[in-house]
Amino acid sequence: MPYRRTLRRAVGCTGIGLHSGRPVRLELKPAPAGHGIRFARTDVGVEIPASLEYLARLDHATTLSRDGVSVDTVEHLLSAFQGLGVDDVLVEVDGPEVPILDGSGAPFVILIHEAGLKPLAASRTYLKVLRPVEVVRGAKSIRISPADHFRVSYVIGFDHPLLRHQAASFRVAADTFAEAIAPARTFGFLREVETLRRSGLALGGSLDNAVVIGETGVLNNRLRFADEFVRHKILDAIGDLTLLGHPVVGHVEATRAGHALHAALCQRLRESPESWTLVTHPELPVMEFPAPVRVPAPRLALS
Repeated sequence: MPYRRTLRRAVGCTGIGLHSGRPVRLELKPAPAGHGIRFARTDVGVEIPASLEYLARLDHATTLSRDGVSVDTVEHLLSAFQGLGVDDVLVEVDGPEVPILDGSGAPFVILIHEAGLKPLAASRTYLKVLRPVEVVRGAKSIRISPADHFRVSYVIGFDHPLLRHQAASFRVAADTFAEAIAPARTFGFLREVETLRRSGLALGGSLDNAVVIGETGVLNNRLRFADEFVRHKILDAIGDLTLLGHPVVGHVEATRAGHALHAALCQRLRESPESWTLVTHPELPVMEFPAPVRVPAPRLALS
C-alpha cells in the first residue's frame, strides 16, 4: 500500500519572484503525516494551506491567500510535489511569491531530490474519478474522466505562427514527470511584456526564467522540447489540481485552458461528490524516486 511521504531533511534556495521582481528565500521542511502542503510566510507569520479554499487569484499565476496575506506563483512547486509524490511538507517563504528560478519545475525536482523522501506511517488517499466532469467556456474546455492512473492531455493554440497548435499527453509518474514535464519553462509573448509590467506583472521576468516569443521565433536561443509550450501547460495543470488535497486518479483533457479553467474543474469536482470517491490503492505502483533532471540547478542552501 502506498504510504504518505515527506522530505528527509530541509532544503532551500534563493531567487526572485516572476511577477513581483522581489528577492525571496524558499525553504522546504519535513512535516508529519496529515499536515498536507502548507505555505508559511515567515516575514509576516501567516500559514496558508495549499487547498482550494484558499485560492485567491489566477492572473497569469496561481495565488493562495489567508487573512489578507498571499503567496503567488505556487503552481510549479505544487506540480513538483504532486509529480514526485510528496504529501506532507512545510514551505517557508520570506516574501509574497515563490521564486521562479528557471521558469520550470525542474529546479524544484532537484531540491526535492537533494532533500530525499521519507515514508510516513499513514496510507496515501487518492481522489478516484467515477464519472466525467467538464467545464466549457467558449473555445476553452477541460474535462476529467475515469482512468486507472493519472494522465493529463493538453491542446493549445495561439494567434502566432509558432504556436498555432500543440498537443501532448502524459501518464504522470515520477520518472516521466521529472524527465518530460518538469523541465518545460513558462512562456510569454514579447508583444505583451510592457502591458503585463504596466499591470504590475512579470516585473522579475527575463530570458533566464521564461521563454520569450518574438514575432518570428523564440528569443532564448533554443527550446528544451519542440513542444515545450504545451508541456508547460501540463506542468501548470498538475500543480493546480494539487489544490484538491489528494493525488488524482483520472484522465484530464484540456483544450486552450489555463489556470482559471484548472481551478474551475477542481471546484466543479468539489460540487459533484457523486463523480468521485476517496480510496487507497494497493494496486497502484509505488512511485520510485527519479534521478535528477539534467538542467542547471538553482543555488541550494541545505538546512
